Amino acid sequence: MPTRLAVAVETDLPPARLFEVLTDWPRHPEWMFLTTARVVAGDGRGVGSELAAFTGVGRLGFLDTMTVTRWEPPTVVAVAHTGRLVRGVGIFRIGGGRLIWAEELSLPLGSLVRPAAKLFMRWTLRRLVRAAGG
Repeated sequence: MPTRLAVAVETDLPPARLFEVLTDWPRHPEWMFLTTARVVAGDGRGVGSELAAFTGVGRLGFLDTMTVTRWEPPTVVAVAHTGRLVRGVGIFRIGGGRLIWAEELSLPLGSLVRPAAKLFMRWTLRRLVRAAGG
């Protein structure tokens, strides 16, 4: 059964600025803890682009591969997680003074990690807002 996660933070930053930083894939280490991301197919700026994000230290960690499924600047970007460990969908929505991150994932120990995952996601969104200048 998929694990559904959703968190939001308030922000007064312009949606275009948040979207710019969010989708600047090489900047992910600035706000996504222990994660590097890169474009592996396409230009990273539209539907069909493929991304690879590694979370971990050294060789210890996991690879999260994704395909962009929605691209609606400056308010929505969504991905399909296609990796071996993380599978499902994720979406970021920006607007109305809020930044929302929602995921529906098939995770090992999904319901057990849900509370910690939501705390991590909220902390990560706050880091993203700071990285964007907020």
